[in-house]
Amino acid sequence: MISKDPSPVVKVALEVDSLKKSFGGVAAVDGASFSVEKGTITGLIGPNGAGKSTMVNLISGALSPDSGHIRLDGQEIGGLEPHEIGARGLIRTFQISREYPDMTVMENLIVSASNQGEKLFNVCFRPSVGKKRDRELVERALHTLVTFGLYPLRNEYARNLSGGQKRLLELSRAVMADPKVLLLDEPMAGVNPALIEKLGEHIVELNKDLGTTFVLVEHNLEIVEKICSKVIVVALGTTLAVGTMAELRKNKAVVEAYLGGDVRERVGS
Repeated sequence: MISKDPSPVVKVALEVDSLKKSFGGVAAVDGASFSVEKGTITGLIGPNGAGKSTMVNLISGALSPDSGHIRLDGQEIGGLEPHEIGARGLIRTFQISREYPDMTVMENLIVSASNQGEKLFNVCFRPSVGKKRDRELVERALHTLVTFGLYPLRNEYARNLSGGQKRLLELSRAVMADPKVLLLDEPMAGVNPALIEKLGEHIVELNKDLGTTFVLVEHNLEIVEKICSKVIVVALGTTLAVGTMAELRKNKAVVEAYLGGDVRERVGS
């Protein structure tokens, strides 16, 4: 008898389990649970007041949960400091770009690299290794600048960039940190429509070429539908539904509770 091949094991990059957080007795996150598979682009959407921002702050370490679990590659990260979570491979970008304004674009990428502590050790104790790593770091930064179309601006001070260019710089800096999971916090906010398309293309390319797992927190449902294989809907601090945008259009609870009945108009019928 020929046995069937076992179903492929789904590898989870990020898991949120029964997460809770209250402020002054009011629950901002109330038992939310969801998972993000490795190598995927997953959307996290919900209306204002749904608890998205608090969830993102809990996942990234800006807040500590009251209860529940947050796991990265199966390891608990709930309650850790942001730099500890970053060192484990989860990097968060912000709704407001936080570049170093008095550094050049190139310098911004260099200081964002994941091996800066090792680099300092090599400079002090292993100078030959340090020089080699310096060259590799510069080459990687230049390649990243070319990828994001920022190479012509490499010597420009970050403070002189446009809002859209700062978004590209922010994403470039995050990539230089070599993350396992990249948590994008409303990357399309304040970006002109032409650049939104380009940002979406960059995210897809990075996911394909590097295998980076993305969690996209975004209000722009059109871009969410274009690039996300799975979408998590949150409302009232908990997980309301999970699926593709096509599936969510047909979900009565999502249409009524989150999208107010206009989901078909917002993401196309």
